[in-house]
Amino acid sequence: MAAKSYKDTVNLPQTKFDMRANAVKREPELQKFWAEHQIYERLSENNPGDAFILHDGPPYANGALHIGHALNKILKDIINRYQILQGRKVRYVPGWDCHGLPIELKVLQQMKQSEREQLTPLTLRQKAKEFALETVDQQRESFKRYGVWGDWDNPYLTLKPEYEAAQIGVFAQMVLKGYIYRGLKPVHWSPSSKTALAEAELEYPEGHVSRSLFAAFPMTSLAEAVKSELTPFLPDLGVAIWTTTPWTIPGNLGVSLNPELMYSVVETQKNAENPIPFKYLLIATELVERLSATFGNNLTVKATVKGKDLEHSTYKHPLFDRESPILIGGDYVTTESGTGLVHTAPGHGQEDFIVGQRYGLPVLCPVDADGNFTAEAGEFAGLNVLKDANEAVIKALEKAGSLIKEEPYQHKYPYDWRTKKPTIFRATEQWFASVEGFREEAVKAIQNVRWIPAQGENRITPMVAERSDWCISRQRSWGVPIPVFYDEETGEHLMNEETISHVQNIIAEKGSDAWWELSVEELLPEKYRQDAAKYRKGTDTMDVWFDSGSSWAAVAKQRGLGYPVDMYLEGSDQHRGWFNSSLLTSVANYGHAPYKIVLTHGFVLDEKGHKMSKSLGNVVDPAIVIEGGKNKDKEPPYGADILRLWVSSVDYSTDVPLGGNILKQMADIYRKIRNTARFLIGNLHDF
Repeated sequence: MAAKSYKDTVNLPQTKFDMRANAVKREPELQKFWAEHQIYERLSENNPGDAFILHDGPPYANGALHIGHALNKILKDIINRYQILQGRKVRYVPGWDCHGLPIELKVLQQMKQSEREQLTPLTLRQKAKEFALETVDQQRESFKRYGVWGDWDNPYLTLKPEYEAAQIGVFAQMVLKGYIYRGLKPVHWSPSSKTALAEAELEYPEGHVSRSLFAAFPMTSLAEAVKSELTPFLPDLGVAIWTTTPWTIPGNLGVSLNPELMYSVVETQKNAENPIPFKYLLIATELVERLSATFGNNLTVKATVKGKDLEHSTYKHPLFDRESPILIGGDYVTTESGTGLVHTAPGHGQEDFIVGQRYGLPVLCPVDADGNFTAEAGEFAGLNVLKDANEAVIKALEKAGSLIKEEPYQHKYPYDWRTKKPTIFRATEQWFASVEGFREEAVKAIQNVRWIPAQGENRITPMVAERSDWCISRQRSWGVPIPVFYDEETGEHLMNEETISHVQNIIAEKGSDAWWELSVEELLPEKYRQDAAKYRKGTDTMDVWFDSGSSWAAVAKQRGLGYPVDMYLEGSDQHRGWFNSSLLTSVANYGHAPYKIVLTHGFVLDEKGHKMSKSLGNVVDPAIVIEGGKNKDKEPPYGADILRLWVSSVDYSTDVPLGGNILKQMADIYRKIRNTARFLIGNLHDF
């Protein structure tokens, strides 16, 4: 009898599905297959369910993508694919932020000095446009390589005429509702960029050290309520102040106090190790002990009065021939630091400006666009406020017998987010959106949105509730123009429904270059043309946050995707950025938020929980993760699926770690999944 054959009874899996992914070769082939067969488009259009719109927050078109971009776009793709599996019509339109200073700076850096000197606004705009479009193409290919599905052939770009026209439409509605105004106000000013900056364009790096000083200004007259008590101390009484910006002293026009605090006249110790140039000082009563230690001088209380009773007393400026009043300030006057009396320069601070307006003080700002003192600063004219001015002011105060003490002070100070250089507060004529006009509506709108994670609501609410009016003008060429005309003689502005609508139609057809190419006569509606000679065009452009903050109008509404959209999804820093600006423009126009759900994710850190930076050498480049580095042993090519698996595995609601070890773990998990799938498919070969 023949031996029994077991060959036919053994289950041997058979499959062409490879054990190895060979991702670098196979993934692009798969992506090509998707594109050629329009897989995303067919699934999106043919699905029976309702539309699902995840509106893309536009990345900035000025460089290579980093790992944060990968986390963001892959997370969006996971949600979109899930909705496709649920049978919904997903319409995902990727976008790019294309205007603004960072792109201008990149263009200028690539030019020789001689070229820069010949530069006209239109030439700069053309070069900036070319740079932005080139970057968009590079970033688009990277995003597609991540395996992200979307309408890549028809993205939205903030430089496209139809987008710019929609943005001007948003602006027009705010003008008509009275929310846009022009005013002389202190704004965050970047001398390195020579433009105003919005709050979202500031950074507060650790380790900034200012030269702080205590000084005293001689009191010259007393309010009626304190005359009898304090007259004996004149003329030897000095109002003690503290500041971390000595260069603002030439702009001083008042000293603010807290009406509810008690203030004491203290006698200084004449023979102390650190003598004080005044016999008597006025300081907050609570701070007597602390300031005695700070000054190294034993201060003795001689009289105490209530803050509000000191209002309208006066003092003499130590460096200029003028008298100024003591004022009632706001909640910002505390005893946490300083003397309880705040040096007030209406041209150099938001609170100072508000208090100054209440008392009818002029807005003195003796500083030009470069950060140099003007002739109004007298002997300090020409000095730069961020370089040599502090030293000069400190020496002048010392010479005038006003300086009590100078010391370094480490604190958070605003820097320009692009040039990484310090900013200043400087009063300039700017265009503002009056948030005050629709603040309550905006706060209510926040409550009607679902925030994931829930603490997002707690973050954005105070930001909107407490934000000052939004400075929307920029003194740059690369952007959407503010469509305003100024009377050459009076400086009065012409900007109404007709003029804006006319400019909007021109820009829709020709793009925003038309503002620089066409004459005033051509840009004005027919009924105004006879007076064209008396007007000049405005030269300001809109804040880029107004650009991206109008995307709901330029994309969701204009393309008929639905508004409000289902979801906005970005990093947690966008509570003060895109979520905020989009909310304000939408509420100002339509009274509700532009989104139903807002989902935020954290930042990508290294494996030890440190921020990634080139200097630390801990940066994970998504392109190297996918394609591999120069040394393939150290930096193997993992392909996009490993990145996608990592995104799907992390708790995105907090900061997430990534590094070589984590990538290896992900590759192991991926291999297990792949080989399990291979075994299952192999078992089905004869099914």
